[in-house]
Amino acid sequence: MNCQQVVELITDYMEGVLSAATADAVARHLDTCGECDSYLDQMRWTIDLLGQLPPEPPPPQVRAQLHSAFRAWTAAR
Repeated sequence: MNCQQVVELITDYMEGVLSAATADAVARHLDTCGECDSYLDQMRWTIDLLGQLPPEPPPPQVRAQLHSAFRAWTAAR
């Protein structure tokens, strides 16, 4: 497995959705390639950092649409 293949598979690897054979191949590559291992660390750091951001409220027009849809759903019940 080469670096480009690992980069293309890294999110699936992190999510644990690769086949066992493919995950093993990625892990073996990561064990021998410092650059790809650093890339994996950067991806984990980025995900962790983004997970700490407070959620943004939806724009006013989206809030209005959601309120309208909820009112219509409530009325239909």
